[in-house]
Amino acid sequence: MIKSAVLTNQIIVQAVNKKGTLADIAKLTSEHGINIEAMAGYVADGDTATLMLVTDDERRTVDLLKEHGYQSVHETKVIYIEIESKPGALKVISDKLADNDIDIKYNYGTTSSDARYSRMVLGTSDNEKAVVLFQKFTEE
Repeated sequence: MIKSAVLTNQIIVQAVNKKGTLADIAKLTSEHGINIEAMAGYVADGDTATLMLVTDDERRTVDLLKEHGYQSVHETKVIYIEIESKPGALKVISDKLADNDIDIKYNYGTTSSDARYSRMVLGTSDNEKAVVLFQKFTEE
């Protein structure tokens, strides 16, 4: 059910909510050969956009965004997990977390190059404990 689970960095960018912000970030990363592997975004107060990114080169992404005027850029630890794409897969991982007293703070999904799997980014109350738990169940 669980193909892989790793602890990685997520980049959080907060910027003025205006048209073209995501397009600018996508252009910057693509022009520098950086792949955005997962992304979520939202506007909570109307004025500030928050983007959460997992890329294939966190350090270069952070440096690049700061060089191009994005002032509020920081990294947080998250779990990047690949699970089977079938009914009940989310139930299995959420049950494992609940059974081990680990709270899911947020999650978002992304695509996988293998249609049999889906990828998720999870922020939990104990990411390190959750990764160890998931790795016990990874497929060989």
